[in-house]
Amino acid sequence: MTETLITGGGVTAGIDMALTIMADIAGAEYAQAVQLGIEYAPAPPFDCGRPERAAPEILEAVAARMNRVRVDRYDAVRRAAQRMQEGALEQR
Repeated sequence: MTETLITGGGVTAGIDMALTIMADIAGAEYAQAVQLGIEYAPAPPFDCGRPERAAPEILEAVAARMNRVRVDRYDAVRRAAQRMQEGALEQR
């Protein structure tokens, strides 16, 4: 969030953003009253949204998957850079 731009996505992210803005404008008590009024008490189905809370085998699987994606992206960027460089040389 900046002073001129506020973004949010998804249902809970949008509610979180709205409550944060409400607290900034009208105060924390007001925002908390609204949260209670809409009975907003998010409870993710799993408590593993941070690496230190995830089971080791899940953390390892996600890290391996992310590493494969990182390697694939690196290769794609390298190939794109090579094509761009070749195109620049052809224009000379």
